[in-house]
Amino acid sequence: MRTVALAVTAGVPHFELAAACDVFGVDRSDLADPWYDFRVCGPATVPVGGRFLLEPDHGLDRLAQADTVIVPACPDPDEEPAAELVDAVRAAYEAGARVASLCTGAFVLAAAGLLDGRRATTHWVHAPALAARYPRVRVDADVLYVDDDRVLTSAGKAAAMDLCLHLVRLDHGSVVANQVARRLVVPPHRSGGQAQFVATPLPEPRDHSLAELLSWVMQRLDQPLTVEELARRANMSSRSLARHFTAVTGTTPLRWLLAQRVHRAQELLETTDDTVDAIAAATGMGTATTLRRHFQRSVGVPPDTYRRTFRGARTAVTG
Repeated sequence: MRTVALAVTAGVPHFELAAACDVFGVDRSDLADPWYDFRVCGPATVPVGGRFLLEPDHGLDRLAQADTVIVPACPDPDEEPAAELVDAVRAAYEAGARVASLCTGAFVLAAAGLLDGRRATTHWVHAPALAARYPRVRVDADVLYVDDDRVLTSAGKAAAMDLCLHLVRLDHGSVVANQVARRLVVPPHRSGGQAQFVATPLPEPRDHSLAELLSWVMQRLDQPLTVEELARRANMSSRSLARHFTAVTGTTPLRWLLAQRVHRAQELLETTDDTVDAIAAATGMGTATTLRRHFQRSVGVPPDTYRRTFRGARTAVTG
């Protein structure tokens, strides 16, 4: 997936375009060599965001020669996307390219027929319109992005960065993706809905009322923990703890705890050769059966599949 082509047309918003350029278009061969061969493809001079002019490197016909095609947001999702863009994206997919849309770029993929029968997402504001206009698309407005084989879609704005980093993670492994995220001063994963491969970090800043408790819990994920025990540790009633948890984390104590256990399981699957049974014990899940059930529900794939995907990507780069 070395060659990445960014498909642009007149009026494309600049935010999603810039996210793709920052992730794939900056030489980061010190992290992974070779890095991406990044190309901008479009018709002649392209107005961007109503304020800038962009000179593409190649025409849209060159999308068919790329390994990965990125389709940024549409200028106006209420209008039909440009036919030449739709045709070029479809041709690239038929030639074997992996195709990813950012925000309302999903409307282009849908118009090309690439989302028929697939689960996909877009900005939540435009999700009802996408579902109404393309009824064969299974629109999920509750996720940051969706990875469905060679077709990927992201929600709006910042979720474009989430998806771009996910692609780097698939291609070069978690370590490289995390390093790219650090250089861009963005989190490598963000919580949100049922998004695949999305971690639930500790709330920031850490001067909130639960900071000490959450840190204490993170050091004891291998142990059985109850709400009553957490409440005693925080010197609160269970009801008061629940209120504080909702205010700080946006969820309940048990749901937050489960998310941390799943995230720890992800880290161990990526970085160790421990068995699923051992990881279940290390994350407080108890048994492999319990781990598999919760992992599948939270991440969208079973632990073994997750390990093959991300350990395989890293081995290919470092081996």
